[in-house]
Amino acid sequence: EVQLAESGGGLVQPGGSLRLSCAASGFTLSNYAMSWVRQAPGKGLEWVATIYAGGTKNYAGSVKGRFTISQDNAKNTLYLQMSSLKPEDTAMYYCAAVRPPCSPDIATMTLRTVRWGQGTQVTVSS
Repeated sequence: EVQLAESGGGLVQPGGSLRLSCAASGFTLSNYAMSWVRQAPGKGLEWVATIYAGGTKNYAGSVKGRFTISQDNAKNTLYLQMSSLKPEDTAMYYCAAVRPPCSPDIATMTLRTVRWGQGTQVTVSS
């Protein structure tokens, strides 16, 4: 079965850290532009970060310098290390396999997305 399964979300205080994981099955991560997208309560989807097979990484301005995307091809798993978390990072986080290139424009990205995960909730609150 082809699927993506996120884990690692939870409740964290402002300034804290979390690492999200996205395990792929039924396909190879390195064949896609693997991406993280989030949706805050009452808001639309927001592109967060993308990693390409060659190692290139792109980040949204709102997370650059605080979040790090990576992937372990041997484990076929995508990660998002989040540090210096802020309340505005509170959202459901989804991983996505995208036919490259991945646009930061969510509408364009969605058209090229071949698989979504089910999401993992991140809540940043004191």
